[in-house]
Amino acid sequence: MSEQWQYQLRVYLDDELAEVARRDRDNSALKPLTDVLNRHHATLDSQFDAFENYVAEAEKDGPENFPLYKWTKATVEDPVKRAKHIKTFALHVSGNEVYAKDAADSLEADLQPLVGGGLVTRMSKHDSNPANNLQVPPEYRS
Repeated sequence: MSEQWQYQLRVYLDDELAEVARRDRDNSALKPLTDVLNRHHATLDSQFDAFENYVAEAEKDGPENFPLYKWTKATVEDPVKRAKHIKTFALHVSGNEVYAKDAADSLEADLQPLVGGGLVTRMSKHDSNPANNLQVPPEYRS
């Protein structure tokens, strides 16, 4: 049944390079990473920036219409979670947040040599199977 699931890779950068990646994705310090991403039609998406954008949109349009608002806002405001998520980047392939396993596997294989080499501190692969994903705690549900 794993064929039914979609996948997403995430890369984790050190503090300094995470800030560079959030502000200047064309920076030469990121070139080894962006070269691999370009070959796979992939882009970096800051998980923290995505959270901040979600909160801002919810506050503009009405939090009641955004089921993850309370949880996401609490995450953005928590210094420990902020430090974690500010270094996390979801990889989108051809503009998609999740993608087929073969695309994820191929990208993962090409990125593997960068892990632990000073640019990418670690990498993780996530699938869309709800059983494998963090559930929002009840106190944060709208």
